[in-house]
Amino acid sequence: MARRRQAVTIKHVAADAGVSLQTVSRVINNEPNVRDAMKTRVQESIDRLGYVPSIAAQRMSGSRSYLILAINDRDRTIADWRARQGSDWVDQMLLGGMLTCAEHGYRMMVELVDTHSDHVERELGAALAALQPDGVVLTPPHSENPLIVDLLAAHDIPFARIGSIKPGPGIAMTMDDEGASEQATEHLIKLGHRTIGFIAGPAGYSLSGWRIDGWKKAMAAHGLPTTDLCERGDFGFQSGLSAARKLLALPQRPTAIIGSSDQMTLATLEVARELDLSVPGDLSLVSFDNTPIVRFSDPALTAFDQPIAQTISQAVSLLIEARNVPPPAAPVVVSGTLVERGSTARPRVDVNA
Repeated sequence: MARRRQAVTIKHVAADAGVSLQTVSRVINNEPNVRDAMKTRVQESIDRLGYVPSIAAQRMSGSRSYLILAINDRDRTIADWRARQGSDWVDQMLLGGMLTCAEHGYRMMVELVDTHSDHVERELGAALAALQPDGVVLTPPHSENPLIVDLLAAHDIPFARIGSIKPGPGIAMTMDDEGASEQATEHLIKLGHRTIGFIAGPAGYSLSGWRIDGWKKAMAAHGLPTTDLCERGDFGFQSGLSAARKLLALPQRPTAIIGSSDQMTLATLEVARELDLSVPGDLSLVSFDNTPIVRFSDPALTAFDQPIAQTISQAVSLLIEARNVPPPAAPVVVSGTLVERGSTARPRVDVNA
């Protein structure tokens, strides 16, 4: 029977290099006041033994936990998981965050918190006490919850606020929602659409308003109307059905609709089928998020790809650098791209006739 190989620990490195555990820890953590010769000596032992530093070893210095904590909305995340609707916000968040953390010897953990709970301070406070993270990434709507923001600021923990540009502590970051919406609208206008409906997200998210602003800005630039052409949903499928039915029942129905989430846009595609409208012949559709499911609809949806992984990756980098570099004074903007597929085309009727 083969013997199991013993894992190399920090003790083995210390013994091989003939130094103390604390010295090895200081070298691993790139702490100051370590002579170059000593760094070389310890690094040679690390390389020779094939030692991979653990969080426990890195924490020995007592100055860092080497953990980045991401806070996501509990109810929405669990609902998406249970419904298995193809939403990959958390997947993309982990992709961007975990890979960037690994590059710096950190780990990322995700906590699900109910931002609307009266106990949010107690719940988050317990997580902070247990994990002692070096930084926290707040996703919407947590990023604009004053209880959460103030709690992190009081604990002097660096944090990033995704989807928030409000003045205050923390690193403000957006995915250029206004610019994305403007670009999506311009795409439809260039195809010849003049009556373009918009299904916005809930008012509790600032990004919902930014997307409306981008749509209105593009429409106004071309002298096109927006009155009665905007409905709100909650990012979910059912709310998209209701909003789409209202827009498509208008006396002058839209020839194109932009949905602020893939689920609401897929619902609009369903309503179009109910009304015997062809997509994109009678109705063009543009979606937000570009989750995997939109590639398999019929037709596949043109969608604005939200740069979730890139945004979280940049947030993690900024939080790790926050020990030595002042945070950006202005909001950090990470822009995405419009992915054109089969759900958009020129309107069937010449709207300029």
